[in-house]
Amino acid sequence: MTQFARYKITHETHYRYAYAVSLSKQLLHLQPRQTPYQAVLSQQLSIEPQPQERFLNHDSFANPCVQLEFNQPHEALKVTAEMTIEVFERAVLDFADSMPWQELVALCRYQSSRTLDDALLAALPFCFQSPYIPLKHQFVDYAADCFTDNKPVLQAAQDLMAKIFKEFSFDPKATHIGTPLLEVLKNKRGVCQDYAHFMLACLRSLGIPAGYVSGYLLTHPPEGQPRLIGADASHAWVAVYCPRLGWVDFDPTNNLLPNLEHITVAWGRDFSDVSPLRGVIFGGGQHQLEVSVTVLPVTAETF
Repeated sequence: MTQFARYKITHETHYRYAYAVSLSKQLLHLQPRQTPYQAVLSQQLSIEPQPQERFLNHDSFANPCVQLEFNQPHEALKVTAEMTIEVFERAVLDFADSMPWQELVALCRYQSSRTLDDALLAALPFCFQSPYIPLKHQFVDYAADCFTDNKPVLQAAQDLMAKIFKEFSFDPKATHIGTPLLEVLKNKRGVCQDYAHFMLACLRSLGIPAGYVSGYLLTHPPEGQPRLIGADASHAWVAVYCPRLGWVDFDPTNNLLPNLEHITVAWGRDFSDVSPLRGVIFGGGQHQLEVSVTVLPVTAETF
């Protein structure tokens, strides 16, 4: 019996500029990718004003993305992504059967005249530093009690996830996108993006391939209260590569393994690779940004 859940998701992004923008180029990661545990049933992208150029493409990590070009003056930009997604229950893995973490680190090190299989070769870029993920001995020190000698890598990653969840506090006012991870470690406060980036920094500083996953999480309103439209948000978590078992997801913000309530949009090295909307503009002055996300369960049944 395979369980699944179906969701209707609306993600609205609205920029208002103080002055007219005369030229704008934007890159959107708002179209979820197909995965073995997720099917995209429908999706629609509405853009105001209409761009003069619009290209559907795939980035370096095979994520669907859309490139937009505007060359007419505009004082606002509104992008609305609507999608219907079906998420399937993931297989239960025996983490004790995963490779000892030190063996995985050794496998990822350079060795001349060695032939690598395609899966490992694709995972190697996720071992290194990236724009938001520095490699520091402080992160190794933090994770040391989770990564003891010969411990299976997925068990160690799960212990690290639990440690971060226990010791960090969720605080939307504590950080911004540019807050250094060493400061996040010092204060142990932040949002899901910080939790994911910090866990990635610990894993990669040890030499373990791990990636950043962006998406959505079904949230539950307080008992007796209705679900609020637009009150949800994008979410972020971590994927760890393990030979034989593949990529395995961990959500340090909630100390759980993503399953039916996590909807994947894209993955990369860190947030900079998968930002929902980013670009360059000419003109505009100061701007106001409003983001609204709604995740509505449509059906959940067993077949």
